[in-house]
Amino acid sequence: MLEIIYQDDYLVAINKPSGLLVHRSEIDRHETRFVLQLLRNQLGKRVYPVHRLDKPTSGVLVFALSSEIASLVVDMWRERDIEKRYLAIVRGYMPEELHLDYAMRPPVDKYAKNEVEKPPQEAITDFVRLATVELDVEIDKYPQSRYSLVEALPKTGRKHQIRRHLKHLSHPIIGDARYGKGRHSRYFRDHLDAGRLLLHAWQLSMQHPVTAETLTFTASMDDVWLRLIDRFDWKAQLPADLQLTIPATRQSVAASETDKPTE
Repeated sequence: MLEIIYQDDYLVAINKPSGLLVHRSEIDRHETRFVLQLLRNQLGKRVYPVHRLDKPTSGVLVFALSSEIASLVVDMWRERDIEKRYLAIVRGYMPEELHLDYAMRPPVDKYAKNEVEKPPQEAITDFVRLATVELDVEIDKYPQSRYSLVEALPKTGRKHQIRRHLKHLSHPIIGDARYGKGRHSRYFRDHLDAGRLLLHAWQLSMQHPVTAETLTFTASMDDVWLRLIDRFDWKAQLPADLQLTIPATRQSVAASETDKPTE
């Protein structure tokens, strides 16, 4: 059952698990489970997606409960009246703050017939480094390996924008099979039990399309994220709203986990 963060007569927001497609796609033609279908069955009514998250990305995903409301929300998206905040774990030490205005061409869909390469589109993301960790393990050419916990605030909504921007900065996201560094992703998978893309859409703020009330949806982290936050002792560096979602039983784990030797 999908975790519902918010629901009223017009909107529903869920915490999408990593590994679920939003809807049927040629990206994974053998997949049989989709958020759209699961949520429709769970609510017993039709739902209308107003944005998307990549299959391996987790976090806040909003649906409208009618086509009319969906059109209103999509228009808000085009006007950039929605604020999205993501967490990512990336290779290397990121700068403390970074504003990136780097246009990108839309990725060519290999499943679309006769699709041609399109011109670059404006793409803007702000990054804030929240925490760092250095592991005593040689993965590339150095005896230690460094990683950063980063908050990403996209100001535009291009496909794979955060993932591509971080690759451009030479700080790819751990677990990113398309834009990442395989050696680091495999280390996290094999030694840290983290075999997913470490990108989480943790918060989304928007104006209600009917009442004009400001809504803020916050999505808790899954067990993969929580284990890493514990191990690297990063809880205190998380945004305050996200700290509140961590179960109390996990809040005392960090000290004992970080005492363990690194593989």
